[in-house]
Amino acid sequence: MLSSLTLTVIIVIIAIVFDTINGFHDSANAIACCVSTRVMTMREAVLMSASLNFMGAFMSVKVAETVGNGIVNPNDVTQEVIIAALMGAIIWNLITWYFGIPSSSSHALIGGLVGSAVVYKSSFLIINWSGLFWKVILWLILSPIIGFIVGYIFMNIMNLVLRNTRPRVVTKVFSKAQIFSAMLVALNHGGNDAQKTMGIITMTLVSAGFLAEFSVPLWVKICCALSMALGTSLGGKKIIKTMGSKMAKMAPINGFSAEMGASAVIFTATMFDAPVSTTHIITTAIMGVGSAKRFSAVRWSVAKDIVVTWIFTIPSCAVISGILIFLLSLF
Repeated sequence: MLSSLTLTVIIVIIAIVFDTINGFHDSANAIACCVSTRVMTMREAVLMSASLNFMGAFMSVKVAETVGNGIVNPNDVTQEVIIAALMGAIIWNLITWYFGIPSSSSHALIGGLVGSAVVYKSSFLIINWSGLFWKVILWLILSPIIGFIVGYIFMNIMNLVLRNTRPRVVTKVFSKAQIFSAMLVALNHGGNDAQKTMGIITMTLVSAGFLAEFSVPLWVKICCALSMALGTSLGGKKIIKTMGSKMAKMAPINGFSAEMGASAVIFTATMFDAPVSTTHIITTAIMGVGSAKRFSAVRWSVAKDIVVTWIFTIPSCAVISGILIFLLSLF
């Protein structure tokens, strides 16, 4: 019992560290556009994003149930499996942060969970492949595509509606409107991303026997909300630069269109209990908005590097976590 309690405490600490890094890594999601268009200062944007991330974490627990109970049965794994999954995701997040690549913390965590569970059981049957496909893989494929299309359409509608409006007026209006759209992204980011760590901690509590069934305790929600907000408040300047200026040149109306489109897609995914990558969605929304001007306005070489990272995130984290659980099993 002491060993189980000790391991649970360790996992909670590691999960909070992951959630903090997640917020740090994904802070660019909500503020890259408004910082790059100079609508808000970095400090203002970070404080706004951290506050809304905290509030969003209390929106729902459906995504937490998908991550913690819908891919691997908590009763089929040990706490060491969860530690390996978290460490694999943390390692991947730090690698991509170092190179300034906006990868998905969500898929890093899921990839880590799949890899460590499969190696632990030496069987692929431990994974709920149906749940993984319909709630994760399908949205992994569709959400970036939808993000691009929504961003492209939204920007074209805005261009049509405002075609006779003076550019200075457009900039003045959307400098204010973009604050609202950035707030929506931050709220929805907290609503989807913070739940993934809630799911992992609750999974640990079930696996250790501290909970009879999967139900997210209030203290878990508070811890995850606080750590997500803390991480966001630290900000990830490298990734903000990549998303906000390296992919496409942004004006306030472009940032507004990308953020509104991304918010709609993230909210829809959350309603379907899908742990999507908010990074994927806001990034492709920016690409879509840039393409509405002309396709050459998007720096596709940068976009290609980002997409390649996305493709390798789940398998890479699965391999890293699989190696970690193998090493843990030796000791």
